[in-house]
Amino acid sequence: MKSVRFILILLVGLAVAGLPASAAFATVPVQTPARDLAGHWEGSVNVMGQKLIMDLDFARQADGNWKGDISIPSQRAKDLPLTAIGADGPKVTFKIADIPGNATFVGAIGEDGGKITGKYTQNGQTFDFELVRGIDAAAKSKKALEGFEAVVQQGLTKLKVPGAAVAVIKDNDVILAQGFGFRDIENKLPMSADTILAIGSSTKAFTTFALGTLVDQGKVEWDKPVRNYIPWFKLYDAQAGDRLTPRDLVTHRSGLPRHDILWYNNTTISREQLVRSLAFLPPTADLRERFQYNNLMFLTAGYLIETLTGKSWEDSVRSLIFAPLGMTRSNFSVAVSQKDADFAQPYGDRDGKVVKIPFRDITVIGPAGAVNSSVNEMSRWVRVHLNGGKFEDRQVISPAVVEDLHAAYMPTGNQPTRADISPSDYGLGWFVDTYRGHRRVEHGGNIDGFSALVGFLPQDGYGYVILTNKNGTGLPELLARTAIDRLLGLEPVDWIAAAAQEQAAGESVAKKAEQNKASRKKPGTTPAHKLEEYAGEYAHPGYGTLTVTVQGRQLAFAFNRITTPLDHWHYETFNGAKAEDPTFTDMKLTFRTDVNGIVSALEIPLESTLGEVVFAKKPEPRFFDTAYLRKLAGRYDLVTQLATIALKGDTLTASLPGQPPYDLVPEAGGEFSFKQIKVVRVKFIEDDKGEVTGLELSQPGGVFVAKRIK
Repeated sequence: MKSVRFILILLVGLAVAGLPASAAFATVPVQTPARDLAGHWEGSVNVMGQKLIMDLDFARQADGNWKGDISIPSQRAKDLPLTAIGADGPKVTFKIADIPGNATFVGAIGEDGGKITGKYTQNGQTFDFELVRGIDAAAKSKKALEGFEAVVQQGLTKLKVPGAAVAVIKDNDVILAQGFGFRDIENKLPMSADTILAIGSSTKAFTTFALGTLVDQGKVEWDKPVRNYIPWFKLYDAQAGDRLTPRDLVTHRSGLPRHDILWYNNTTISREQLVRSLAFLPPTADLRERFQYNNLMFLTAGYLIETLTGKSWEDSVRSLIFAPLGMTRSNFSVAVSQKDADFAQPYGDRDGKVVKIPFRDITVIGPAGAVNSSVNEMSRWVRVHLNGGKFEDRQVISPAVVEDLHAAYMPTGNQPTRADISPSDYGLGWFVDTYRGHRRVEHGGNIDGFSALVGFLPQDGYGYVILTNKNGTGLPELLARTAIDRLLGLEPVDWIAAAAQEQAAGESVAKKAEQNKASRKKPGTTPAHKLEEYAGEYAHPGYGTLTVTVQGRQLAFAFNRITTPLDHWHYETFNGAKAEDPTFTDMKLTFRTDVNGIVSALEIPLESTLGEVVFAKKPEPRFFDTAYLRKLAGRYDLVTQLATIALKGDTLTASLPGQPPYDLVPEAGGEFSFKQIKVVRVKFIEDDKGEVTGLELSQPGGVFVAKRIK
C-alpha cells in the first residue's frame, strides 16, 4: 500500500480517471437533530463531472473537541484523520491531516440536518462536494443480512451438512458471528461462533503472513533462492532447485504436482525429512511454467520459517500472529481441539450417508493446513487484512507486505462457469479474482471432516469466515456468495438451490459409474505367483516404505499406517478393497516380475498427474544382519576353481582366482548380485537346519553350483 501522503495527492487525478463508485456506499437517511455534525456521512466530490466517493465519521469528544476520519475506497484510503473540525451553526469546516495542498472542506448543514454541501479545495483548485447523513456501514450491513440465517439453514439441509459457523466483517466491525446446526450430531450439541473447527488450507495464508513479517524484519527476501537460507535444499530438477525462491514456494509454481500421499497420515516422518524427499519427486512442469497446487511447497515454506527463526513454525505463528491478534484458543492439532470445551466432530459421506469419521492428524504438514480455530477468532484474522496489517492500535505487519500478499502472481488456469466471475489467480497464500465486478481475495480449506472458506473484498471492506464440519462440501463458497450479493446490493442468485440440483445429479452419475467399474476387469486370470512371493517391504527414495502381507487368502498393503486389503483384479494387478480408512479403496496396484522370475517391484498410481510410482522390493532383513552374513562367509568349490566369500565390515565380497573382489549387493528373492556386474547373481543354499551347504552362481552363460568346503 502506498503512503497516505501519496494517495491524497492523487485524489483529483484518480477522480478524473473515472473510477466507478462502489455500490456499498449507497446512503440510508436517518432521523437526527437538525444541524448536528456528529454521525456518519456519505457522499462525493464532483471533479470535472466525475464523482469521487467518500465516507466520513464525526464524534464530539468528552472535552468538547471534535474527532473525525474520512475513507476514499477508490484510492484505498481508509480512516484518514480529520483536523481543524469546526461546526458553528450551519457552517462546517475540516481538513484532511498531513496532506499537501491544504486539503480543506468548507460547507453548510441544511436545515433538516440531513445534508452538507460546500466546496473542497486542494492545491488551489476548488470543487463541489455533497454529503448525505446515513447510518454507519456496520448497521447498514446488518440490515442487508436480515434473513441470512434462513439461507444457512437451507444450505445445511439441502447439501446434507451437519453444521456451520459464519462470521461477516465490515472494516473493523464483526456484523455477524453465529453457529448453525450441530457440531456433534450424535449428542445434539449446537454449533456456535466459538466452536473450534479445522480451517484446512486456509492455513496457508498464516504461513505467508509469518514469512511476510520476516520480510519486514529483513530476515528473508521473497525473490532470493531458497538455497540462500537452506544450503542443502534440492529438487529432482537440480537447476529448478537452484533457482526456486520463497515466492515460488507459496504460489504453486514449483513444477511439482501434489505428491500428497507422501505426507498424508504420516506421523513418523519429520518436516526436514519431507523437505529432503523433494529431491526424489519428479516434476511434471518446468519452474514457473504452470500452476500446480502443492502442499509440500508450503510445508517447505514453514520449514524455512523454522530455519530463519530457530523455533517451530507453530511457535512462530503463535508469536507473530496469534498473540498480537488475541487468538488464544486457536491451535495446530486436532488432538488439542478435542480438549477444548467447544469443538466440532468431523463428518463425511459414506455410502450415501453422512457419518462421523476419524480426525486426521496432519501435524507434519502443518504450514499447509493444520490451523484450527473459531469464526470469532478468525474474524480478527480477517480484520488485520482488511485494515492494511493493523489490528486495533498495533501495526502487526507493514501495509506494503499486506498488499503484496494479496497481489496476483500466478494464473491458475481455472475457468469459471459464469461471465461475471473472473478466472482466478494465486497470490501469496490467497486466491484472487473478481466477483461480479468486485475484487475478491480468499482461500478455502478441506481436510478430513471439515470444509472452510476465508476471504474478503479489500476495496469494499467486507470479509467473511465460513467453517463447516463436513469435508468436500461447497457450502462455504455458496454462503459467501449469498452474503456478498446482499451486502453489495447485487441481483440475488439462489446459489444453494442450483448447487443442490448439481449435487443430486452428480451423486446419480457417480453411482452408475461405480456400478460400471468392473467392466475394466479382465475375467478368468490368476496371479503369476503364490501370494507369499508378493509379501515383503517395497521402497521408494522419496515416498519411503510400504509393506505387503498375506492375510488369510488375500494380500493387504500398509502405507503411512493405513492398511488396505487387496482383491485380485487381473493378471498381476490387485485392487484396493473397502477398508476402515478408504484412502486406497479402488486403487490399482501392479506387481513387476524381473527376468529371474522374482517379484521385484510394485507400481502404484499415487500421483495422478505423473503415472505410477515404482516401489522396489527390498531384500530380506537378514541380508543386512552381520551375524547372518558371517554364516555365509567361506570357500566354495566350483570344480574348476574356488570362490571365496568374505565379510568386510557389513558387506560380503566374492573373490575368484585372477579377478578383483566383487561386492555382493542384497536383492529381492533371496539373492545377491555382483555390484560391478549386475547380471551375475549368487544364491546361497541352506539345508533343513539352516546350515549353508553351497551356492548357485548365475550368469547369462549358465548356472554354476558350488559346494561349501568345510
